[in-house]
Amino acid sequence: MNIQVKAAIIAIVIIIPLSSIAVYGTDSNQQFTKNDNSKLQVISSFYPLHEFSQHVGEDKVDEILLVPVGVEPHDWEPTIKDVQRMQQSDLIIINGIGFENWVDKLDETNYQGVIVDTSNNISDEELIKNSGDPHIWLNPVYAKIQVQNIANAFSISDPENQQFYQSNAVKYIKELDSLDTKIQNELSDCTRDFVSFHDAFSYFAKEYDLNQHTIISSNGMHGDTTAKKLENVITTAKKFNITVIFSEENTDTRTSKIIAHEIGGKVLLLSTLEVSSNGNYISKMTENLENLKEALCQ
Repeated sequence: MNIQVKAAIIAIVIIIPLSSIAVYGTDSNQQFTKNDNSKLQVISSFYPLHEFSQHVGEDKVDEILLVPVGVEPHDWEPTIKDVQRMQQSDLIIINGIGFENWVDKLDETNYQGVIVDTSNNISDEELIKNSGDPHIWLNPVYAKIQVQNIANAFSISDPENQQFYQSNAVKYIKELDSLDTKIQNELSDCTRDFVSFHDAFSYFAKEYDLNQHTIISSNGMHGDTTAKKLENVITTAKKFNITVIFSEENTDTRTSKIIAHEIGGKVLLLSTLEVSSNGNYISKMTENLENLKEALCQ
């Protein structure tokens, strides 16, 4: 590795924060419909769960998103206004596995609704293997479990519409089945190793027999790295003939570009869907697949 590259890496470690570059707000503008309390009042903690809940509940639920689109949810904390909205809800849909670090504080507010942990029924063994990585939604197989958990919670809270919720879940799970099959088929004959920005794709990688290497070792988008770590990433990329370095939405791309420049490669996006503002779950995951194919299937 030449001196100029080493100097650039050191500058990145010192100067560039390896974290989200979005301007964070704290409040979502969404509010429950004041005129219709006959519907389930549902809050979903962040974007993928918001979409899953909408697919299941459609017009039978009054459903709002807690963490606004464009805001990275790992370190988000509710304001007093957010807590007041949560107190008005019948159900709060969470990812679980510690992703919503604010949820335990609801006990202090004497919340009377139901907290729906969508990680239920994903085996403890799988969660332990991935060291508490919360990004279960990035594996479509686990996303199906999350959708079913939401449908079951809606059915228990609103038994009159149980068939509606379960039927909607079946339809959407079929779409996720098709996505899963597409990913399996289109990555089956490709190479295995890829470099993501942070440790978000462990469940995805295991499901599709891939090997994830990361620029940041943490499960969150905020994290530190070192010149040695970046040198190791470059060495790994050269070892496995990796020519694409992945960045993420709302992150500074300069680190990925330095690594890509050193290996003669390029930077593509691999979305975690946490701050997604364009498209939907299936379209964003399909975009991820296309970028992975460009990285792995040439």
